[in-house]
Formats: sequence, C-alpha cells, structure tokens
Amino acid sequence: MPNSELQRINSFLSDFARRQAARVVDLPGGFAVYDDAFAHSRANNQVIIDTAVDSEALPAIAEEALGHLPHRLISVLDDEVAMTCTEPLIRAGYTHSTYLVMLHAGPVPAGMPAEVVDLEAIRVPLARRWRDLLPDVDDEVIRHLVDRREARRRGADVVHFLGARTEEGEVVSWADLYLDPATGTAHIEDLITSESHLRRGYADAVLTTALRLADDMDCGTRFLTADATDWPQHWYERRGFSVIGRSHCFERG
Repeated sequence: MPNSELQRINSFLSDFARRQAARVVDLPGGFAVYDDAFAHSRANNQVIIDTAVDSEALPAIAEEALGHLPHRLISVLDDEVAMTCTEPLIRAGYTHSTYLVMLHAGPVPAGMPAEVVDLEAIRVPLARRWRDLLPDVDDEVIRHLVDRREARRRGADVVHFLGARTEEGEVVSWADLYLDPATGTAHIEDLITSESHLRRGYADAVLTTALRLADDMDCGTRFLTADATDWPQHWYERRGFSVIGRSHCFERG
C-alpha cells in the first residue's frame, strides 16, 4: 500500500474540513467543525479524528462537541484507529459505515466532455436528488444540503463544480473537484447522475473532465472515496482507480 499517498490524502481531507468550516474546535485526537448556516448538514457539523485517540473516551468527546445538535457524526480517517473505536462507539448507539479510499493510477483520458458550472446550474437536479433520498424532511433541510456546496469553495485552493449537459442544456451528471496544486492532490467528490439519465455516458464525461483538469494542474494524487458496500467502487476500478485504504464514519440520531 502506498502509505505516502494515503498520508497525503488524509492530510488533505483534514485540511479541507478545517478550511471550509465556519468554526473549528480542537479536540483530543482531532477536531470538531461547525457551520451554523448549514445546521442540518452533518458533514458541516461533525467530529473528525485524524490521529490516535482514546477510543473509550471518544463517545464522551463527541457528546461534548456535538451535544447541542440532533445528530452525531464522527469521521475517523485512519483505518487502524477506526478499528479500535468501533466497539465503544457501537456500544454508545452509533452505526458504522466504511468507505474505500481509491487512487487513480490509470492513464488520464483525453478531452473534457463536461464543463465547469456554477451552483445554480446544478441546484434543481441536486435538490431533486436529495428529495428522492430524504422524502420526509422539510424544505429547509434540502436547502442546507444544496447550499452547503458554496462553503466547499473555502476548502481548497481551486474548487470546481463540474457538470455534463444533455443536448437541451440540462445538467444531468455532476461532481465537485478540489485541487491543491502545492501538494499535487486532487479530490473528486459526489459524482452523481440523475436517475433518468443513467448509463448514457454522462458520469464518464464528468469523471474524464475531472481527471483531465487535475492532470493539467500537475495533481498526480487523484483520489475519491466510495461506499465499501455499494457498486460504484467497481465502476471506478474499471476507470483506473484502485483501493489504497479505508476511512470510517460513525453516526447516531
């Protein structure tokens, strides 16, 4: 396993979370991020563990940091640390999800069939997607989950929203691309295609464009994360990505 790549990726993820946050509080083993403007977004209000931590103390650490919120989200970036934390957190009522850290090692495709878009171009399809996933939440929750993307612009030196359009001009597949040319790191995040436009090459267009833009900025560490229990990991493998590590999320409420 290329440990130097994984260390660079985890460092990028820590820095990204700190930079996009409205407020950061350091904690044993990591830090908490907050953004009251997006109070319904778990990703913007969570605990991130990026070093060794007292696993038995972690539930209490998270409770103190997140006790004012209706949810609890703890992201543990290091696989070995997460393994020590799993049992104490499950005892405390958390559910556990595993994500694969996947590094792009294949050739960079030619061309840029998708384009850089603004948030307005993806607002409607993104809101529709969240509504499909969360049919019972109110409109304010959906708004927070859509608008929080603007906060992500603070997370990296270069941030692009990418979209692939139909012939009629509708964006039907999209993703975020975060670039840190200083460390040569590129993170592709939230690659999504509208249900009615699956299997038509739109996601490939977005992914190709992301990889091309990253390579043009001399970002040789090109990565994404994929749910360890879902099919997209195999789709990414066919496009030159391979698993180099795992990260973990623990949720409650």
